[in-house]
Amino acid sequence: PVTYLLIDGENLDATLGVNVLGHRPAPDDRPRWERVVDFARTTWDRPVKALFFINASSGDLPMPFLQALTAMGLRPVLLSGPPGVKVVDVGIQRTLEAVAGREGDVMLGSHDVDFLPQVQALLGGRRRVGLVAFREFVSARYADLVGAGLEIYDLEDDAAAFNKVLPRLRIIDIDAFDPEAFL
Repeated sequence: PVTYLLIDGENLDATLGVNVLGHRPAPDDRPRWERVVDFARTTWDRPVKALFFINASSGDLPMPFLQALTAMGLRPVLLSGPPGVKVVDVGIQRTLEAVAGREGDVMLGSHDVDFLPQVQALLGGRRRVGLVAFREFVSARYADLVGAGLEIYDLEDDAAAFNKVLPRLRIIDIDAFDPEAFL
């Protein structure tokens, strides 16, 4: 069995920019996606099939970024549609529904609560289901699913996806507190 890693890049990038940094992320601010793939692989000790969903409705292809994703082991999924259609959300929803009929675990990189019905449908069986995001921005509706088996992982702390400490405001468990990060 594999772990299907589904990345909602727009959602994670927007949350990073608006809620964490307060500005559009520069390339050095963004997650190292290969670390997220490695995290999924080592956390559940399974091969990973990583899909990175991108809205390509404009027709523009960011080739250097796409080539980098491919080199890191992620498969870009370029979607387009008419104005007003959240093509990335629809694509991830359909993929989660398709995975429900297969064996394999699922790790979703997003904060978007639009995937809640599909995530709920994956719980309760033999598969592991996880969410990797900024923990403080995870919807309480996802947090309510922890008792049903949803595993929530932090993109910075658990997946170690960043090269520098982010300026996040969040509660830190005293056992994990490192004063060096504040000095």
